[in-house]
Amino acid sequence: MNRKLLILTQFIFWGMLYAQNYSVENAFPNISFTDPVGIHHADDGTSRLFVLEQPGTIKVFNNDPSTTTVETFLNITSIVDQDPGYTEEGLLGLAFHPNFSENGYFYVNYTDYSPKRNVIARYTVSVSNPNQADYSSSLIILEVNQPYTNHNGGQMGFGPDDGYLYISFGDGGSAGDPQGNGQNLQTLLGTIVRIDVDNVTNGQNYSIPADNPFLAPLAARDEIYAYGLRNMWRFSWDSVTGLLWGADVGQYNWEEIDIIYPGLNYGWNTMEGNHCYPAGSSCSTDGFELPIYEYPLYVDGVCSVTGGFVYRGSNMPSLYGKYIYGDWCTGDIWALNYSGDGNSVNESLLQSGINITSFGLDQNNEILICANENIYKLISDEEVGMMGDLNQDGLVNIQDIIISINIILGGNPSDYELWSGDLNQDGVIDILDIVLLINLILAS
Repeated sequence: MNRKLLILTQFIFWGMLYAQNYSVENAFPNISFTDPVGIHHADDGTSRLFVLEQPGTIKVFNNDPSTTTVETFLNITSIVDQDPGYTEEGLLGLAFHPNFSENGYFYVNYTDYSPKRNVIARYTVSVSNPNQADYSSSLIILEVNQPYTNHNGGQMGFGPDDGYLYISFGDGGSAGDPQGNGQNLQTLLGTIVRIDVDNVTNGQNYSIPADNPFLAPLAARDEIYAYGLRNMWRFSWDSVTGLLWGADVGQYNWEEIDIIYPGLNYGWNTMEGNHCYPAGSSCSTDGFELPIYEYPLYVDGVCSVTGGFVYRGSNMPSLYGKYIYGDWCTGDIWALNYSGDGNSVNESLLQSGINITSFGLDQNNEILICANENIYKLISDEEVGMMGDLNQDGLVNIQDIIISINIILGGNPSDYELWSGDLNQDGVIDILDIVLLINLILAS
């Protein structure tokens, strides 16, 4: 087989026949964890996965369902403080530097006391053991004082396009935002911040990106990227569209899903979801960015949204391009098909019955879930077919090209056609996909 044919035939994979029944399975039945709140891969070319344990450890293991071996990558339990019992404190966030393979840098977000605060710190992997961090390498990047024990946020991630570090902070806690932090641009509480950790300035271990939206002379903290957030529990970027998705936990009535844009005000604590807060009060929505979706609290047991990811994997094409998220109390898992015209459709996938603390992705963009003491995987009963076979006749031929052309000319593709016809996986069917289809036919 020549090289051209080999490359082209790599596009013929992972299709499906539509008979979707979704479920979760224990992805690694031979291992368990203590209060897992995050699962990550380092995007370093390995199959390793890293699990955050809330008391203050990071565990590492190979992405192999039969694995029985787990190593401790980092143990900072001695410096992580949290309330006993149920708590929103602890080790809450992890982000690997975009150049982790070269510099070994990764960043953690944890809570400490005296005073109560979130700590953002950088660590470096050991030079002698890639499965162990150098505990002594800690460098404090940023600290944010917290008046109460709840609403600490915790999510971190590097922007895929700009390489800056984004961090979410809750509103400071208690109930109803008694200090008014959500609408106060003088504090980092109730915000997502964006900082440059590759350059330092003004005696800090970071600098401010030049295009941050609230730079002086505005009376605001320069670090702020977006504000008016209560307690965003997980955000993520869509790897195709670049949109930044987030799930903001509600107070008494509404959980919300947001698309985060720079400089926008997401309303808390004047609003909860699309509604004035407190419930029954009157307010103006002027100047607020409203959620793209919300669901009511305490209906059928739901209680706290857990943000997830726009699915861009290959095992479940029926979910391709949809935002996968869930609820902590019931284990409900949903797929939100976003439409910029306000006609987004939310689909219930299953009620898993597990307590979902976090979603994650493996190196193949498949959905993993932290819950209870285990890591689960979202799966479906979709069967394998061929990418490029839009009409599902088992062949890639001129008929599939005709269907693709009709879609380009304004036809409304099914979920399967959108996945199967988007050969370069850029989120749209266009002339580039037609070229790839023609090459597939010529190479067969």
